[in-house]
Amino acid sequence: MNAAGTASLLQRFFTDRLREQQGVSAHTVASYRDTFRLLLRFAAQQLKRGPCELRMEDLDAPFLETFLRHLERERANSARTRNARLSALHAFFRFVAINEPALSLQCQRILAIPVKRYERASVAFLTEEEVAALVAAPDPGTWIGARDRALLLIAVQTGLRNSELTSLRRRDVELGTGAHVRCLGKGRKMRCTPLRPDVAAILNEWLSRQHAEPDDPLFPSLRGGRLSADALQQLVSRHAATARQACPSLATKSVTPHTLRHSAAMDMLRRGVDPSVIALWLGHESPETTQIYLHADMQLKQRALASATASGLAPARYQPADPLLAFLESL
Repeated sequence: MNAAGTASLLQRFFTDRLREQQGVSAHTVASYRDTFRLLLRFAAQQLKRGPCELRMEDLDAPFLETFLRHLERERANSARTRNARLSALHAFFRFVAINEPALSLQCQRILAIPVKRYERASVAFLTEEEVAALVAAPDPGTWIGARDRALLLIAVQTGLRNSELTSLRRRDVELGTGAHVRCLGKGRKMRCTPLRPDVAAILNEWLSRQHAEPDDPLFPSLRGGRLSADALQQLVSRHAATARQACPSLATKSVTPHTLRHSAAMDMLRRGVDPSVIALWLGHESPETTQIYLHADMQLKQRALASATASGLAPARYQPADPLLAFLESL
């Protein structure tokens, strides 16, 4: 297939397949876009041809495996990020297999590239004292400080994702009786999250300082637009650095916006909230996702151990009776 055909397939994949047929979210489109931007730049460098000059035959399974190794070794991407990039490639080549039967064998080989197993790191979260120090770090006497304090409070109380936080608009907030925020979450699911009275009061104070239109960002940048993901990360990092002076234990932790989401979940879990309710609160697709918080909390495990009763039996080493079982046990 010539280069024009490759460019046409990729454009149709984004416009026809993803947007028109599947109706995926803007976040999915952005993730897939970044994957192919990285791939095309890598291919142009390796094959000495511009992206518009690449043919489908250039993007075979061995070449894509080389690209995935490049992501891990040269770009230091994690296995999870590598798998996310591979997911985008698989989606594209499933589309190619349908539209270009002559390339079906090439597509089958690419679709056979497996995801990589990886070790799941323990969930990082903040204690109540660390959360209090972080929220107290911004100076509420300034416009930026008032914005940041309200944003941090919303983040640690609601557990909203980064994109959900930055997407909040003025009309997504209801104050007074039954105060809550509405957000369009992952999978295009709308959910409402209630606000504590103290958080609602600080949010109301923040809103009274600005004359926002209903569609204006709830937490705007200095220019009035929506905060970017990098700006949110820098905001949290800046205040975490300040909070370390009052709470030294923060020095041992890497605090990111997603850490605040984990902290909200752990706070609810420690207060006895059912994991299925936490899953609904956080917008998890499955309650099983919430199990990571059960594994992360050593205090919960210690309480479970303390409530266990001793059996009164002396532990004995297992001895397999069959030689074949003994061989397997030795592996």
